[in-house]
Amino acid sequence: MGKADVGPSLEAVFREERGRLLASLVRRFGDLDLAEEVTSEAVEAALTHWPAQGVPARPGAWLLTTARRRAVDRLRRDQVYAARLAVLQAEADRASANATANGTDGEGGLPDERLQLFFTCAHPALAAEDRVALTLRCLAGLTTPEVARAFLTPTATTAQRIVRAKRKIREARIPFRVPEPEELPERLPGVLQVLYSTFTEGYAASSGPRLQRLDLAEEAIRLARILHQLLPAQREAAGLLALMLLVHARREARTGPDGALVLLDEQDRARWDGAMIEEGRGLVVTALRGGPPGPYGVQAAIAALHDEAADLASTDWPQIVALYNVLLALDPSPVVALNRAGAVAMRDGPEAGLALLEELADEHRLRRHHPYPAARGDLLQRLGRRPEAATAYREALTLAGTEPERAHLRHRIRAVETPPEAG
Repeated sequence: MGKADVGPSLEAVFREERGRLLASLVRRFGDLDLAEEVTSEAVEAALTHWPAQGVPARPGAWLLTTARRRAVDRLRRDQVYAARLAVLQAEADRASANATANGTDGEGGLPDERLQLFFTCAHPALAAEDRVALTLRCLAGLTTPEVARAFLTPTATTAQRIVRAKRKIREARIPFRVPEPEELPERLPGVLQVLYSTFTEGYAASSGPRLQRLDLAEEAIRLARILHQLLPAQREAAGLLALMLLVHARREARTGPDGALVLLDEQDRARWDGAMIEEGRGLVVTALRGGPPGPYGVQAAIAALHDEAADLASTDWPQIVALYNVLLALDPSPVVALNRAGAVAMRDGPEAGLALLEELADEHRLRRHHPYPAARGDLLQRLGRRPEAATAYREALTLAGTEPERAHLRHRIRAVETPPEAG
């Protein structure tokens, strides 16, 4: 394979293999920093060798072998490092022996190494936001700015969280092991949040030339499907999988042939994935049956109503607003309030929605979230307040991360700045 042919292959391989590689190395050496370092070194080696020699038949195995050799070399050179890892390994072996004595195999029946580490990194000794930031960065393969977008926080703050989580694991000697079955429910919310944040980045990329990162979204769905199979009685696991499927079902219609953003009211609904929608609807029933609903189940129900409607006008907006009221009680976040305002605008008119958005004006977590000024611009435009709409769109343009979003906003700015009589 020539040099010109390997670029896309390298990107795809690294994206596919990075999480699996890290998980395998962490299990082998018990040290996340070491695993990250030798993974980076293996990737650098691949960037040197593969363009000249071609991508190997089993690129993941090549990367893993290279990374393992680098790790062994590092340990041989650093006796202090090796001694510390020996202690960690002994603790991991002891935990594994205890699991065997308790009648479990130490693998917890979890069929994927990355999913095992999702649970491991969701250790309760770590602060909740630190856990998610760490696992998104290291195991789901998101960059630090992408993780920051998931939290609506500055990149520097997110970087500090990741460093803090690693330090806590190292200093507290938290072993990288599969939690016992009785520990799984406690760690489930953190794992669900990681999977959802990964999916969100895939559904709406934070930066780059493309609106969506389908590889990330599909990986999140794959892991969520494994999790649901593993814990079928956990209704929120069903709810999250349902939500992902019902949203991902619209992927083909969300962009035009040139990659341009296509809004919900302009999408060709015949291109939505009917089989995926049916599977998602069935899971919604599971998620909402048998007790009070959880936030993922409610979000999935909202997504199902969108998918069932023939068009935007016939969408059951009153029921969607009612579900957002439930969701806001479960998860009183500014993003949920923003989405609820959009639904209210569809039910009661743009003025009602705009009033709700104005109530969120001082919410600092929305200051870097471009959907907020974009939504204001849309409602102002619908009210005929074109100069204010242009200002809001320009603010959104400064915050939007992907080129399709920026192109869409530039189009909206041109539309509201064009005199109506000349339009």
